[in-house]
Amino acid sequence: MTSILSVSSAELSHRRKTLRRQRRRQLVCGIWRIVAISSLAGGLSWVATQPVWVIKQPEQINIEGNQILSDRGVRSLLSLSYPQSLLRIEPKTVAQQLETKQTLIAKASVSRQLFPPSLTVKVEEREPVVTAVSVNPSTSATPQLTTPPTNQANPTDRPEAIAPPPPPTVPVGLIDAQGTWIPIENYNSAGQPLPLPPLRIIGDRQQYLPHWSQMYQILRRSPIKVSEIDWQNPANVILKTDIGTVHLGIYGSQFADQLAVLDQMRQLSKEVNGHPIAYIDLTDPNSPAVQLQYPTNQLQSESAKNLQNLKIRSQRTPNSNRER
Repeated sequence: MTSILSVSSAELSHRRKTLRRQRRRQLVCGIWRIVAISSLAGGLSWVATQPVWVIKQPEQINIEGNQILSDRGVRSLLSLSYPQSLLRIEPKTVAQQLETKQTLIAKASVSRQLFPPSLTVKVEEREPVVTAVSVNPSTSATPQLTTPPTNQANPTDRPEAIAPPPPPTVPVGLIDAQGTWIPIENYNSAGQPLPLPPLRIIGDRQQYLPHWSQMYQILRRSPIKVSEIDWQNPANVILKTDIGTVHLGIYGSQFADQLAVLDQMRQLSKEVNGHPIAYIDLTDPNSPAVQLQYPTNQLQSESAKNLQNLKIRSQRTPNSNRER
């Protein structure tokens, strides 16, 4: 009984010593681990603050994904002062600044590289599909009248009205396929001269922007080539197409049917009965109509004939009454 107790006490003492050595070893390893991590962090901080890890010039910023904007134009949007430490640059903040300052940038991402020290900016651009223009209000739309000749033979002739030239239009913005408004200032500041989209739209953007995304998808699928959309009068939207000028009335769900009917009218001659077509009326696509354009002198002669016939009838009326 006594030997058993003595052996047990010796084993317990040995185990205690073993545990103490393990604890010392763990404590030493923990201290060395902390020292190593601290040294590594301090070393990285020191290395990052050295001039070799600093962006010294804009050329160290790589631009990717841009088709419309130039590299220089994208770099000019970055609010960075040089030299700039890479650790002080917040990629998310820089990306948000790009998306806010330039409407042509739909999405941006920024990443840092240490070897060699540089920034990589990837952008996704919005593609403008239509140019929004406004009519210059300084141009008068009142028709001018020519002075009638002194030796006018026919008293029924009237001075001929001369249609004024169309008022000049001024580009004010661009619109992409989703209906995002892009101010013309942002487009002009892209860093390089850029051509405007050939398709134009005129009118109040508050009127047509809510419908543009749907309208453009229909235009893309249609074989009709449209060069201008006149939305100045929402009650009558006017298209200029390769077939001719088209009056649509109020834009609505029948727009696709109107274009389909217009495509079927491709064989329509530019002239009907010798008169050119002024416009095609598709207000009701089930009953299209054609408005002809008559020369001004012909209209005046017809008006004079009508007036002369009216005078003759008025002169005959009293005589007929007397006979009766």
